[in-house]
Amino acid sequence: MSNWHGEYDPDETHVIGGDTPAAPAFVAEVEKHADEIVRASEALHLDGTRYQGTGEGVQTAYVPGGMFLYLTIARHECVYVLQVTPWSA
Repeated sequence: MSNWHGEYDPDETHVIGGDTPAAPAFVAEVEKHADEIVRASEALHLDGTRYQGTGEGVQTAYVPGGMFLYLTIARHECVYVLQVTPWSA
């Protein structure tokens, strides 16, 4: 059984926006795409805890309504969502 998961770094409030949170529909798109990245990472790294290579660094993903930055750490078996940026209306 895999322990791969996704999480916000440092936390959801900081990443999504404390005083002016991102629109719920946009956040749903971010989380949907992040889940796809987690599944792809899990398929690529069957046992991420034993991974010895260098990572890909911070990546950008585009979703309807904006973009987000994420970092995959195979040894943690985690995809960290670092920043979300909705497009201005």
